[in-house]
Amino acid sequence: MSGKKKFYRALTIAGSDSGGGAGVQADLKTFTVLGVYGTSVFTALTAQNTTGVRSIHEVPPSFVEDQLNAVLEDIGTDATKIGMLFSPEIIEVVAKSLSRFGLEHVVLDPVMVAKGGSRLLKSEAVAAMKERIFPLAEIVTPNLPEA
Repeated sequence: MSGKKKFYRALTIAGSDSGGGAGVQADLKTFTVLGVYGTSVFTALTAQNTTGVRSIHEVPPSFVEDQLNAVLEDIGTDATKIGMLFSPEIIEVVAKSLSRFGLEHVVLDPVMVAKGGSRLLKSEAVAAMKERIFPLAEIVTPNLPEA
């Protein structure tokens, strides 16, 4: 026995929740509690709190790609959790990266609508998610309205 502990790595690809209850912030908290080294790629920034989403700022797809390349070329990942992707363009960038890097153990939470009713996925992105991301996911975890 070498005595070295194996550290698992998990990547979250999702939106930011300024209230800390969802998105990248919640994923990183979960990874930490489970003893997993967490990395992140932001797809959107939200101004939200416990009462609702006030506004959404889409991260440029080219910057989403830069984040993915930076993390995956250096640190890598053992598992990937995908949340809010927001637009067809971001979905395409993420799908290409998942394939390019041969990522396995992909969990997709197809975030479409916030608890308060705000749309977190553009309506024109639904088909892109089904066609491009669903086939790459090992597990898809929609809530009842998303299903």
